[in-house]
Amino acid sequence: MIGVILKDGQLPIVEEFFELFKTPWEVYARGRAYDVVVSTHDDGSLPQARLLIIFGGRNTGSDVPLGLAAGTRRQGGTVDTHAESLPIYGELLTFIPQSGQAVCLSATEGIVGIRIRRPGFTAIRIGYDLFEEVRSLLSAGQPVEHAGVPALDLHVEMLRNWIVGADIPVVEIPPVPAGHDFSVCLTHDIDFVGIRDHKLDHSMWGFLYRATVGSARNFLRGRLTMARLLKTWRAALSLPFVYLGWAKDFWEPFSWYLAAEAQLPATYYMIPVKRRAGDRVPGKGARRRATAYDVTDVREWTARLLDTGCEVGVHGIDAWHDAVKGREEMGRVAGVTGGSALGIRMHWLLQNAETPAVLEEAGYSYDSTAGYNETIGYRNGTSQVFRPLGARTLLELPMHIQDGALFYPQRLDLAEPEAAARCRELIDRSAKLGGVLTVLWHDRSHGPERFWGDFYLGLIATLKSTGAWFATASQVVGWFRRRRAVRFRQVDTTNGVGIAIEYDGDEIRPALRLRVHRPSPVSNGESFASTTTDIMWDGRAPLLLDSAFRWVPDGAAFPRVQAAAI
Repeated sequence: MIGVILKDGQLPIVEEFFELFKTPWEVYARGRAYDVVVSTHDDGSLPQARLLIIFGGRNTGSDVPLGLAAGTRRQGGTVDTHAESLPIYGELLTFIPQSGQAVCLSATEGIVGIRIRRPGFTAIRIGYDLFEEVRSLLSAGQPVEHAGVPALDLHVEMLRNWIVGADIPVVEIPPVPAGHDFSVCLTHDIDFVGIRDHKLDHSMWGFLYRATVGSARNFLRGRLTMARLLKTWRAALSLPFVYLGWAKDFWEPFSWYLAAEAQLPATYYMIPVKRRAGDRVPGKGARRRATAYDVTDVREWTARLLDTGCEVGVHGIDAWHDAVKGREEMGRVAGVTGGSALGIRMHWLLQNAETPAVLEEAGYSYDSTAGYNETIGYRNGTSQVFRPLGARTLLELPMHIQDGALFYPQRLDLAEPEAAARCRELIDRSAKLGGVLTVLWHDRSHGPERFWGDFYLGLIATLKSTGAWFATASQVVGWFRRRRAVRFRQVDTTNGVGIAIEYDGDEIRPALRLRVHRPSPVSNGESFASTTTDIMWDGRAPLLLDSAFRWVPDGAAFPRVQAAAI
């Protein structure tokens, strides 16, 4: 059990952090023994614990009794986690190591982590406030230049490593479904259902320009093959016949995606009200946000999508700032799908600090707007479903890979090999960290003039080769919601203090993994390795972890997986 000493106002942040790092913890209680104490509010005392970790970007009262010498203080910086560079967004304090002190974390600005070992006691002093970093990530998010860093997940990983490195076992429920390394959520924002709806408007003229001048430019840049160039020109020439109904509408998305995804579940976000641009739309071109279709125009396709195991959610217009309009938009889609608890992704990814509370008031189950238009990566620094600040029940499904961000000239403008490499980085991180990888491919990205369909097929094939769990957005969010519902409780047993693991809800499928990290010291006395042992648990019966980190009394009935040393 970790005891947490926190500043005023940090409790919601701490609670959410320990839903992501799903391990036993409680607010620190004086007089209770803890293996680990984590503190961001230091009054100068040294709580009794095998491991004390003190976070803070300013000098604390404990620095003097620990013999720490402070260096410089600045706003922000970059620390070296050995895996990759981790941006720090708040205050960052450096230290000058003294005799008998070991460096455990470095930054470009200097030493920001010191380890002090004494008989039966280890103290670690870190020069930033962990929970204020979490607050920043869950609210403001990360700037584009740090989009590729899963910062929040790295904070979890470092804390776990420091605990195991102090020779203390850790039990946790990682964000990984049993039998899989991570989850994949394929999603589609449906802004267009056919070019036939667009006659002499900006969408039609824009297509003709891109299909002629734009495609020729892309051909000369090496971004378009001759075969694709000719297909684009043929599509442009066929436009009158499409309007007459004599040729196939090359912007119709549903049949292509159903074939491309070959029975994989996907989530389609549908426009609730056509010809509505929405209020409070920033920037130029706000009128272009209005669409020529809404969900009532595609009832047959919607029914077919639901029949094949896909999900239909709301592609919101004004729900991001107006709960009344949010309920109206949800009602429009629910009236077609027959659903009740729907999810949403905002059109153009519009949101502000109040959006989570507004969407929750409107009755949405989850949101999937947290992502970038300009790049790919981790807007809030995590691959996990999380509860955004300002919400109580609404969960956020982060979005990581978007087609337009990869290929639009005004964005990353990548060639396909470069885009594949960038996506591979995120896939590899997902296999390491768990969580969910959410992919957004738009309605007409498979057709002329974009031709991003072949890349998408390759991306799906790569994802299928990983053994990931493919699920709809609601299914992924539901799995994380059940994981969040698991509770740890400290109990007395015949051989010491144990941890009861309890859950009151529907059977968890895929099952959770319960993981124990066991330290194993290596020769130099400072570095530690660990082994992990997993058991699979579907929540149907409570479990007990005894003081020796053994599952009792019926843990023997569960299959065990002995992982390699890490």
